[in-house]
Amino acid sequence: MFYRPADGHGLPHNPFNAVVSPRPIGWISTRGSDGSENLAPYSFFNAVAYVPPQVMFASTSAKEDRGDTKDSVANIRDTGVFCVNIVEYAARDAMNQTSGMWPKETDEFTDAGIERAACAEIACSRVANAPANLECRVTQILKLEGAANFAVFGEVVGVHLRDDCLVDGIFDVTTYSPLTRLGYKDYSVIREKFSLARPGE
Repeated sequence: MFYRPADGHGLPHNPFNAVVSPRPIGWISTRGSDGSENLAPYSFFNAVAYVPPQVMFASTSAKEDRGDTKDSVANIRDTGVFCVNIVEYAARDAMNQTSGMWPKETDEFTDAGIERAACAEIACSRVANAPANLECRVTQILKLEGAANFAVFGEVVGVHLRDDCLVDGIFDVTTYSPLTRLGYKDYSVIREKFSLARPGE
């Protein structure tokens, strides 16, 4: 089939995010200027540059108590920092609990029973036992086409790696089974890997 998004797809559910999958999940922790903390997963997330290391995530909906966006972007506007916590399969239920459209005063760390730890370079909490945490300073927030669509870019200024995820000097994804987002209500998990050398290497 072929369809133009502007005309609709005629299917029971939108196939777009099922086509662009699997997607890594950025579990974004932020702290508001009032000291309140937030933790929420975003599957429009990825690394975008090596030097300096940079990541991005996109927020695509809004809450009544935050105006044109959600808690994460609102907090980042206030403070200019955020932390990306990498999600493992073992944390799937806790991650899902933090995905709710909770009131802005809700502390998702407490609500989902997630242990927190202080970041080293920024004023923000991180998921204490995540396989990795990327502490970030915002470089830009871009307004995208469409209501409530924002892309947040940040430079990684601090990296935490869980010791058991390092094998012979390599951060090994098979040690923790990364959780990935598919379409609809579906997820997948990575449990195996293989290597390919680029031509000339």
